[in-house]
Amino acid sequence: MAVSGRFVLLLALGAVPVVLLGQAYGLAFEALGGWLALAVLLGIVDLLLAGSPRRVSIERDLPLRVRLGQPARSDLYLTNGGRRALRGTVRDAWQPSAGAVTTRFAVHLPAGERRMVSAELRPFRRGERRVEEVAIRSFGPLGLWARQANVTAPGRIRVLPPFHSRRHLPSRLARLRELDGRTSVMIRGQGTEFDSLREYVRGDDVRSIDWRATARRDELVVRTWRPERDRRVVIVIDSGRTSAARIDDEPRLDTAFEAALLLAALASRAGDRIDVIAWDRRVRARVQGQTGAELLSRMVDALASVDPELLETDWSAVPARVREITNQRALVVLLTSLETPGSSRGLLSVLPQLTQRHTVLVASVTDHGTFERVGQRADLEQTYTAASAERALLDIARVSAAARQQGAEVVTGSPADLPAAVADRYLALKAAGRL
Repeated sequence: MAVSGRFVLLLALGAVPVVLLGQAYGLAFEALGGWLALAVLLGIVDLLLAGSPRRVSIERDLPLRVRLGQPARSDLYLTNGGRRALRGTVRDAWQPSAGAVTTRFAVHLPAGERRMVSAELRPFRRGERRVEEVAIRSFGPLGLWARQANVTAPGRIRVLPPFHSRRHLPSRLARLRELDGRTSVMIRGQGTEFDSLREYVRGDDVRSIDWRATARRDELVVRTWRPERDRRVVIVIDSGRTSAARIDDEPRLDTAFEAALLLAALASRAGDRIDVIAWDRRVRARVQGQTGAELLSRMVDALASVDPELLETDWSAVPARVREITNQRALVVLLTSLETPGSSRGLLSVLPQLTQRHTVLVASVTDHGTFERVGQRADLEQTYTAASAERALLDIARVSAAARQQGAEVVTGSPADLPAAVADRYLALKAAGRL
């Protein structure tokens, strides 16, 4: 049961006799007592005449998935199965992170009829956003007292990573096509495979002439080559404690997702096979054996519910996880953070095992604000801040140099720049035949 503001106002009116009859205390309090009794009686009658909220059945219509930053619509269909009309409010109890613009709705639901109310959702966090119940408050004709009940109406919507780095994909695909076209007229080299035969054109390298085909066709024929396809790309996303840090108002883990999605889309178009795992001390998400549009769909679905775990990543198990995926030579991309020698000791200790068999690319997010603070030395506080920023940059440089000495490629960048930088390094490795 609930009371309305009308009932409170009705009780407040009972204080009027006390003020007017201030000299006659007995008469004033008798009048106040009679007013209270009347108000309670009216409230009871109003409550008995209110429609039953428990007789309302609810159906929910929701999209299954929505990208972070995009609006979604939640529809509730209310059916009054009682004998009285229901007048009141409905509250859809979404999680705060679902970003419901409006959660309370005034409804008038006659007996036996159906109404729909809609709420706009603007989620601001990835993962499963859930709702379990709908609260219904039904007032009587006088609007004094109300019946209230929570009706079970579960629903969920999966909020997927936004994939903002998609804007870099067309330019990288154009560079990939240029790479294929340029390589097809060059001689055979490391990282290339036979493409086709064509007629000799003045300026072609004579070493690419296929003499057998020339003898059969009675004209000079040359072989063309293209970058090798069907290479393996294994993306390992660090979901440990360091991935929880926020840079430019975005967790490191979300930036890693953006880089992984862009690289997967590009490598899939290049004809390579992509495998993705999110790892700290156990596998949080895994995508294997998918190609084309299905690959990105599976990736965003699997990564949507992955959140940083506040524990140290077990890097010693990563080589075994890579061996489980493939025994062939592959490009292993480690999306993690390179900050201090202490926090990166585990990663540096396993790099020799990976670089011995694979091409390893370590990608790390850096805070652009750190570079800006180095030059700000107007007062004592800024000078100490600049010294701390310089120390942080030196640590990053030391760890990056140590990773390169172990044979790994290192890419660093801000959250806005890192996905494109990883894609560019992939294209450079492919052009050099190092995949």
